[in-house]
Amino acid sequence: MIVAPQPRAVDVGAQVLARGGNAVDAAVTAAWAQCVLDPQNCGIGGFGSALIYWAATDTTEVVSFHARAGQRATADMWQSLLLEEYRDGYGYYIRDWLNDVGYQSIATPGTPLGLHTLHQRWGTLPWADTLAPAIQFAREGFVLSARAAGRWTRPQLPLRPHQMMRATHTPGVRAIFTRDQVHPWGEGQRLVQSDYAATLERVAQHGPPEFYHGATAYAMSDDMARNGGLFTAADLAGYRIRTPEPVVGTYRGYTIVSDPPPSGGMTLIQLLNLMEGYDVGAMQVNSPDYIDLVARAMQWAYRDWALFLGDPEYAEIPVARLTDKAYAAAGRAALDRGERFTVPRWRADEQGTTHVSVVDNAGNAVAMTHSLGASSGVVTTGLGFQYNNCMNCFDPIPGHVNSIAPGKARISGLAPTLVFKDGALVYNLGAPGGTRITTGVFQTLLNLLDFGMSPVEAVSLPRFDSQSHVIDVEARFSDAVCDELRRRGHAVERTVAAYWSAPQVHVIERNPTNGKLRGGADPRADGMALEVS
Repeated sequence: MIVAPQPRAVDVGAQVLARGGNAVDAAVTAAWAQCVLDPQNCGIGGFGSALIYWAATDTTEVVSFHARAGQRATADMWQSLLLEEYRDGYGYYIRDWLNDVGYQSIATPGTPLGLHTLHQRWGTLPWADTLAPAIQFAREGFVLSARAAGRWTRPQLPLRPHQMMRATHTPGVRAIFTRDQVHPWGEGQRLVQSDYAATLERVAQHGPPEFYHGATAYAMSDDMARNGGLFTAADLAGYRIRTPEPVVGTYRGYTIVSDPPPSGGMTLIQLLNLMEGYDVGAMQVNSPDYIDLVARAMQWAYRDWALFLGDPEYAEIPVARLTDKAYAAAGRAALDRGERFTVPRWRADEQGTTHVSVVDNAGNAVAMTHSLGASSGVVTTGLGFQYNNCMNCFDPIPGHVNSIAPGKARISGLAPTLVFKDGALVYNLGAPGGTRITTGVFQTLLNLLDFGMSPVEAVSLPRFDSQSHVIDVEARFSDAVCDELRRRGHAVERTVAAYWSAPQVHVIERNPTNGKLRGGADPRADGMALEVS
């Protein structure tokens, strides 16, 4: 089975499984297709991380390909321009959005080498075959759905750049995402990406050396140098994959394996540890009592996110202490006393990502989340792809755990997760959605493990998020629930959308006894789950 937010990417991944490819073959092929079918959310200029469970050896490994700050980046480069940290923790508001849109927002991409590493270690198909569907989609084009076209007409969020800034910022990006240099392509129109097809063909023929050392690398580094970009030819040539140990916890007899720092798996384990001390299944899901408890748990965990999460190659991250059951017990005692936890946010007084989960007939599994951040609005003329904007989530104040440094990865909500019971794989899940990825995966796991929901039910239920003093809720929460939460002292913000644009959680459930699969594709996206017989 394969599940992802883009149906045509799911379809090409399923075709790989049907002709005997394994989970990695399917995931890599689907990921390349996603890079073309969803070019504002992911791409060859992006980053990500993957968990791979290999059944024959009963091992789970991580392939981490986070984007990294370039050599021209300095810790204090934006300190004097900092206006505010966003309430949800997804980045910082810098004057003129220098860290969010444009050349200075771009970090050294990792996606090509990440996908190639997965393929080289576990794949069975020829490398060029994994890129073939993506190249075809780019060359021939595809018809835009209402959701894909609608991103350009969404209202501007407070303090953040409008999405049309990303579609018109450079001549290269305007040539792709607008039909006349001004107006974006609309629903039902065909998006063709010929230059992207040519770039992918070179990578298919020559592998990652083309991207990191060849003509493509030269074009990128030259463009960066001429326009004030932060990464160099040396940054590209020196980029490497990390293979850290996953972060592992337990919850009610299940083993939870997730993505380590600088990703969000540590925070996910913290949240589950805290909730394990409560009889969650006896509560009414999404009732005021439930939301009050879970929201305060989120605030407790995201206080630690803000204080301690960073790139472990640049700072000592106390993962063992923060994910210890005794630490969670102390947190529960504080919650039971009625304590509230303040998430530190800097005050002056994204979300673009995708995910793919695959389980093959040998029991191997891949959970991979990859992204452009919110996308930079920069396309090097002739290359056809957009770059990430990963610099937006670095702390602009020097001396902090997530401050800017050359070669460093910024923090991320990525949380591809595998769940085991008595050594057998039970769930494979993850999501796009910025910092809300972790809380979305967390709530989905509670729905699955405490309330016994099916994957479709678990991903479809209304969600909330609290990474500050505010509880953000979808429109499907009633006035009565919101009013009761306010009566208890919470600030509540209800979106006009019945379904948020993010996070979009995608799940595969595997029956450990008979291997039967069930999938759930989040209705917040256009995706699907497809079983291959």
